[in-house]
Amino acid sequence: MPEIQFEVQWPDGTLETCYSPSLIVKKYFTPGEEYPLEEFVTRTRTALQAASERVRDKYGVPCSRALGQIQRIETTAARYAPLLQPKVRFRQFLAQGE
Repeated sequence: MPEIQFEVQWPDGTLETCYSPSLIVKKYFTPGEEYPLEEFVTRTRTALQAASERVRDKYGVPCSRALGQIQRIETTAARYAPLLQPKVRFRQFLAQGE
């Protein structure tokens, strides 16, 4: 199953590289696009849960790394929730190993 990493920029400019065990995340994000914080979290949760289910279908167990990534994104997003209209920029998909 092809893995992929993607880079996001949080409202304060901090960059974070995230992980997905499946390319399905490409259906949920457009590089260079900004998303309202809540929408970004919802899209990420949906995409990574779908990716984890693909792993479950293939190997019989969900992807703990994808589920952990969801938790990290939710935890980080909570820090920015008090801001007025916070946005997250989806910067790019990274080739494996970048």
